[in-house]
Amino acid sequence: MPIISCPTGLVRAPIDVVWKLLTDPAGWPTFFDIRVTRIVPLGPAVVGQQIFGESGPRILRLAVALEYTEIDAARRQIGLNIQLPLGITVRENVSCTAVGDSRCRVNYHCDFGVPPGWRGVLARMMLRREMEAGPADSLSRLARAAEKDYLLLNSRL
Repeated sequence: MPIISCPTGLVRAPIDVVWKLLTDPAGWPTFFDIRVTRIVPLGPAVVGQQIFGESGPRILRLAVALEYTEIDAARRQIGLNIQLPLGITVRENVSCTAVGDSRCRVNYHCDFGVPPGWRGVLARMMLRREMEAGPADSLSRLARAAEKDYLLLNSRL
């Protein structure tokens, strides 16, 4: 049985501010729970770009690999395939929709996969709470970063 998490949030920042954060993986460590170790190729997001990093507490850093599989700038949608420890995979689709000039709605759809057999049972038991709460936490971190960037941008004007 798959584990699916689909948080949605209203962000008090324009869609362009949020989109810039989502498509700049080098900046992710400033707000997502990831320490990026390598990006191939470097630069803004492109389909096929791979991001390698580590997540988790400092005493137990776990390898994470992500790959952009879809980037639709016109519709403000991205797709990512994510490889986590213990054979866990995530198909993540993120979409942004403008709600006026200074707000947008961000939708996460995360479809978690676990390996078959005892490894899958173990992964579910150990990480179920994180699989259910992690996407909402990521959305919250993204919203805070976008709102902060928007406030800074407005204070300069």
